[in-house]
Formats: sequence, structure tokens, C-alpha cells
Amino acid sequence: MPHKLTLLLILILLLAACAQPTQGEILRATQTSAPPEETAAPLNESWWGESVFYEIFVRSFYDSNANGIGDFNGITQKLDYIESLGVTGIWLMPIFPSPSYHGYDVTDYYAVNPQYGTMDEFKNFVNEAHKRGIRVIIDLPLNHTSDKHPWFIESKNPNSPYRNWYIWNDKDPKYNGPWGQDVWHPSQSGYYYGIFTAQMPDLNYRNDEVSAEMLNVTRYWLEEIGVDGYRLDAVKHLVEQVQNQQNTIDTHIWLKKEFYPTVKAASPNAYTVGELFGDDLNTILAYTKGKQFDSAFHFQLAEAIVKSINLQNASYFSAMQALTEKTLQPEMYAPFLTNHDQDRVMNQLFNKVERAKLAAFLLLTSSGAPFIYYGEEIGMTGKKPDEDIRRPMQWTPQQNAGFTTGRPWRAPAKDYEFINVEFQQAEETSLLNHYRALIHLRSEHAALSAGALTLLETGNPSTYAALRITDEETLLVLANLSDETVSDYSLKLESAIHAADVQTLFGNDKASAPQGGEYKPFPALAPNAMYILELK
Repeated sequence: MPHKLTLLLILILLLAACAQPTQGEILRATQTSAPPEETAAPLNESWWGESVFYEIFVRSFYDSNANGIGDFNGITQKLDYIESLGVTGIWLMPIFPSPSYHGYDVTDYYAVNPQYGTMDEFKNFVNEAHKRGIRVIIDLPLNHTSDKHPWFIESKNPNSPYRNWYIWNDKDPKYNGPWGQDVWHPSQSGYYYGIFTAQMPDLNYRNDEVSAEMLNVTRYWLEEIGVDGYRLDAVKHLVEQVQNQQNTIDTHIWLKKEFYPTVKAASPNAYTVGELFGDDLNTILAYTKGKQFDSAFHFQLAEAIVKSINLQNASYFSAMQALTEKTLQPEMYAPFLTNHDQDRVMNQLFNKVERAKLAAFLLLTSSGAPFIYYGEEIGMTGKKPDEDIRRPMQWTPQQNAGFTTGRPWRAPAKDYEFINVEFQQAEETSLLNHYRALIHLRSEHAALSAGALTLLETGNPSTYAALRITDEETLLVLANLSDETVSDYSLKLESAIHAADVQTLFGNDKASAPQGGEYKPFPALAPNAMYILELK
């Protein structure tokens, strides 16, 4: 009997101990909110860690109602095509009402551009994308509005409560912007600040009402509409400090203390990617490590890819990769080739398809969450002005490239009769099917997105090689950037890697197995050869 009492007493004590809160539970109970640094999961624990994104200009993608303008229903109709690419994220350029064709000057942050459709049609597009496992992020121009926005029209009255929503001065301060442009614009009631154009007046984030309203906008699209995040346009220009007009301390503070916590509170898994055109890796680090947004576009890496391919010298790309690896975590940057503000990559690569394939290969075997500009996958061309790098998507060789049965807002490029989706679907070796194969391979092999990157010496400047390693697999990425056959190369493995077998995941040839030290998987590399090998 006594031993039963003893056991009962022990059981009671154990239950009492389990009921006591732990030190961590006590700490959490006394905290009113988590600090911004703890609100975002690392990239590889979030959905975008394994994503490839596709950038779309709605006006130019597909017209469903024959009015010559792309629309939400048009994108919805083309979701099967987007899904077939293997991409799992879409970035839409601005979808708000706007007096301009591009939409970066917004007149209403709580509505959609009626030329693109209704809010219900947009919601249907988002729902249909989600059914296919595709997330949707939208362009969010926080820095400025349109000069046609009701807020700005009201602010022209010096006595209006909206006067302080923008940056006004009675006299011209007489200084220019970061690239020498006029930033102070005259009106009948004074001079107003707009870093881009007179049609895009900057909002005044020193006004608490402005800050609160734009945070409401941020919450609205996440909570009420269901988008999955934002591309942050011109984000480095948010808060000016007199003539210091980019990357100011006050910009960092607002993003860290106001914007980022608001995003994560509204949607913990939302993804935010910033545009920091012209800035270096340390600037990206300051924003992303500081938890001001999740990642930033890597413009320097894009330039390095194009330069390495055009000069047939891998060192520019590999050097930028090495510097990136030392400075940033993969979750902090988004690689790409070109976007809606740049001459299309096909033009930069002198219209050579093999170079375009190499560019896609380097992009889609890199760390980070890569972005593809619509039409890039079929080799669409276009040089500035901007309208010509945002022309209609080329679907078929029929009239207007199959984009519309009406009169297109902008004529397609003249090459649409032989550069289009329909032709390339059927051609096994087309650029389109090259992109598809790489994107699907990236989704099937986590090492290509989440694996540690080790660059390898090759002994030949035109040969690029890198290992992508996880606990489960080791992949070798190998490319000859030259137009000529290369035989004088050899890979220097930093450690003795032995493999019983080598499987070719991408490429046509069977490779020999490494035995540690020097490694030459093929006797020679054909011109523009590309391989992904799994070392088993």
C-alpha cells in the first residue's frame, strides 16, 4: 500500500511541474509584441525560398475583351501557361487606377485600374493562381502619388488639411535630385517636391497621417484582397533629409518600425522585395538584415551575368557571386536578368539565342529567388523608350501576336511572326523549353535553390563551375561560356569528393565520376555547353 501512495505522490508532483509555466512562456506572456527582428522566417523556411517569379505588365499580357488592353481575365486565361513554366510566383506591375499607361502614378490605392477589370475579376485571378500553387505579389508605389490624386489636388490649397501630406515650399529651394533632375516643381500655390517627375509628387512621411494611411493601404491588400506580398517601387526614396534624397536614416527607421511589422502582422508569410537600383551589396544588407523588407533585387548580379556571357569570361559572374556570398544570405536578394526599366536581355545579348540560354542557366542555378520578365522565356526583344520594352506578349504568329483581336495599345515587336509561344512550344530545343526544363529542375532539386554554393576554379576563363550542396544531394553546375570547344579545363575540388556515380540532370552526355582533387567530367565542353550533374 505505501508504495502505491508513493507512486501517486510522484504522479501528482509531475503533473504540477508540467502545469508550471516555463521561463520562455512567462517571457512571452509579458511581451506585448515581438520585435521586428523576430517576425520573419528565414527565406528557406518560407514559400518564396523555393519559388521562381514571373513579372507581368498587365496591359501587355493578354487581352480578353478585344479592347487592345491586357486585363485580369486575360492573365487568368493564361494561368495554365504560367503554371506550365513551373513558376510559383507572379509579380504584377501596378494595378491601381492611374492616368498613365504604366500605372506608377496612383490616383486610388484602394481600387484597381478599370482598364484592367474589376476588383472581383482581380480576386478571381488571385484565387485561380492560388489553386495552381502560384502566389501573387503586386507593385506598391509608396513614395509618390499621381498629381491627379484627390489628396494632391486638395493639397494645392495652402489651407487644406492635405497640404502637409506632400512636401511644399513657398520658394524654390534650388537643388536637384540624385541624377541631376529637377525635383522642385512650380504651381500657383508654391513649389512641391517630386523626385521623379512633376506628375509624381512625393508623399510626406514625416506626417503621421500619411504614414498611418499608407500602412492602412498595406494592410488592405494583404488582409482584404489576399495578395501574397509586395514589390516596393522606389523604396529608397521614401523619406528625404533635405538634399539627402535616398537611403536616409529616416527611410530605414520608417520601414523597420512601421512598414515591416505592419506587413508581418497582417500576413506573417507575406513577401516583400525592394527596388534599390544602382546600390551596392552593403545597401541591400542594411535593408534586409535590418528587417525592413525581406529581400532586394540584385542589379549587380544581373549586370555580371550579361557581361560574362558577352565577353565569354565567367570571372565577372563568379566574382560577383563570391562577393554576394560573403555579404548576403540567399534570403536577402532576388536575382534577375532584366526588368521593365531596362533594354530586354535579348538585345543586350545581341539577339543570340545560345547566349540567352546561358543567361537563363546562370540565373536559374543561382541562389536567391529569381525573377523572369514576361517574354524573356521566348526571347522577346525591345529597347527604350520604355513603351517598347513593355510591348504585348507574343503568343502566336497571327495578327497582333495573338495578344488581342482588337487594336493593341502598342504594336507588338515586328519579330512576333517567328518569335512566339506557339512556335516554341513545339520545338524541343527552343528557348522556352530550355527555361521550362531549368525551372522544373530547380523545383525538383532543393540544392539549386537552398544549397550551399561553392565556386570552383576551372583553369579556363570561359568555364564556369560551382557546387550546390545540401545534406541530401551534391550538384555540380558547369557551363562553357565560349563559342568554341573547350578542352583545357579542370575543376579543382576544395575537398576530396568521391562519387560512385554521376547522373546528368541537365545536358546530354554521361560524365565521369570524380575521385577527389582535379576533376574533368568531360574530355571537352562543346560551345555554350551547360550541365547540371548529380554526384551520387
